[in-house]
Amino acid sequence: DKTPPSANFSFTQDEADFKKISFTNLSISATDFAWDFGDGSSSNEKNPTHVYPGEGTYTVSLTASDKLGAQNTYSTAVKVEEKVVPFVPVILNPGFDEKGNDNYRDHWRNGDLGGVIQITSSPVHEGVKAAKLPSGGDRIAYQLIKVLKNTDYIVSFYYTMKSSPVGTLSVAILGGAVNDPALVEPATIASVNLNDQSDPSTYVLASVAFNSGEHDEVAIFVSNVGVECRIDTFTIVED
Repeated sequence: DKTPPSANFSFTQDEADFKKISFTNLSISATDFAWDFGDGSSSNEKNPTHVYPGEGTYTVSLTASDKLGAQNTYSTAVKVEEKVVPFVPVILNPGFDEKGNDNYRDHWRNGDLGGVIQITSSPVHEGVKAAKLPSGGDRIAYQLIKVLKNTDYIVSFYYTMKSSPVGTLSVAILGGAVNDPALVEPATIASVNLNDQSDPSTYVLASVAFNSGEHDEVAIFVSNVGVECRIDTFTIVED
């Protein structure tokens, strides 16, 4: 074959070790290969894998040659860097559908602030369960979640309320862990008071917007006064 060599390659970064790069040789009309990885290392393998010493941009060259002595070189920059996984806050058991170790109440209990939520099978917004706060107002839902500091978030959820007597459902975002009822109000970053009692069987979408400020943890705190309420399907997203 009198076609001269043409060097070329592609590369991929290892998912488990960002410093490990696998090279795929795309050269044509070549029988021998000389790699320069740009960090003082080299190889004569056809499809080598190389582990770099650290982050950086390295100029990698491949020289492809044939048995007639003809050769061609291809070079390109290879950027080696650790991939940053975006932080995403997580609400555990957000729809009260995970039976867990606490009979669907996992992650929503704080005995210092009030009694534990009840669990209901009907009505629910989605899934098979929802949380219920009886009209006595002595039960609460509470979950501490990790967030980024100085970041805008929206916590959304669905709720429904009995049509009578008149009452209120409150959902607050607290700055950090709170274990004393007297500290709930001072720790409140944002809150919403809800009173749609038009249809006990139909869930209504509601939300609380807030900025985390100096806090890398916030707590979702749900309470009620005067009327039985149900909550379901919590989510949190950056605003």
